[in-house]
Amino acid sequence: MDFAAARKVMLDSQVRVNDVTDRQLHAAIGAVERERFCAADRAFSAYADVEPEIAGDRRLMLPRDVAKLLQGLDARAGEKALAIAAPYAAAVLAHMGLSVTAQESDAAVFDVVGAALAEAGVATVGAPLSQPQGEGYDLIISEGAVIERPESWIAALRPGGRLAVVERDGASGAAILYVRGREGVSRRELFDAAPELLAEMVPAPAFAL
Repeated sequence: MDFAAARKVMLDSQVRVNDVTDRQLHAAIGAVERERFCAADRAFSAYADVEPEIAGDRRLMLPRDVAKLLQGLDARAGEKALAIAAPYAAAVLAHMGLSVTAQESDAAVFDVVGAALAEAGVATVGAPLSQPQGEGYDLIISEGAVIERPESWIAALRPGGRLAVVERDGASGAAILYVRGREGVSRRELFDAAPELLAEMVPAPAFAL
């Protein structure tokens, strides 16, 4: 399969046409080999309008959705970023000149994507997704969905830092941009999206006595 040609088709037919206009982001998406961020037997679907498996229950976000989520962050070279369950987004941000750490709780994910992340200059750390490693991040991104905003992720941002994540309730969801201010956190909906929920981020059910 000609992955380079498939990458160009993806960029033209799924990214540019969906109001993703950032040329630096176009260049990064056009350079990062998305097929290296999913299971080897799913590489053929890396550039399709699907969410191919990485390992376990972890999947790549749709090309359109991850591109729009990245554009919403307005990432700038030199910024410090944390990609939580988002190895492909981590590589794209690194190509854009950011200092990026990829955090995963499932070691099997790094077995698949570790070499590609290392080549991209992305640091990796294994830890529960609810416990961001480090602090003072300019931006945090996740390719998986959550039910509600994780307060620990907000706390890991510097004042002025941004979090882009999909909040999903049932079959529907929306990509949200949070900005941590000195006196609170602002929230703005970006677009509709419904990637898989991050299972370990789903709150345990409360039982009434």
